[in-house]
Amino acid sequence: MTALTLESVEVGEARVEALVRVSAGAPLRTSDISGLAAAALALMPGLARHRCECGSAHGIAGELADTPTPHLLEHVALELMVMSGSPRELAGETAWDFAVDGPRTYRVVLDYDDDLVAVGALEAGTRMVDGLLGLASIPDVAEEVVRLRALRAR
Repeated sequence: MTALTLESVEVGEARVEALVRVSAGAPLRTSDISGLAAAALALMPGLARHRCECGSAHGIAGELADTPTPHLLEHVALELMVMSGSPRELAGETAWDFAVDGPRTYRVVLDYDDDLVAVGALEAGTRMVDGLLGLASIPDVAEEVVRLRALRAR
């Protein structure tokens, strides 16, 4: 079982937008899994430097502790991009309109400096979130970064 499915990915001039569906039975919120935020921060310490417009009073750790799982994907993908050479200033956004897109469906938008790296980071990020949720083994972050850097070098 996978928690998150990339239903579609649209590449624009400076942003990619992914339609992300949370599988039936998969956790909708990070708070559904005890210790998930701490595990994400341990796996990718650079997440601690993220800022989020959602504005948790407890910073990004507080935000990641209780947020929709596609929002965690947004931050994991952005951090993978940074680790592969993208500027940390790139932003992301997670939104939803269940009346338009259907239940359990979110839109994750990422600014990018390299479109292939952004799409690759979304794909790798879904596997990392699955691993953090205990649904699969957690991919090796360093290997994913090498793969993303190779996309950048194309």
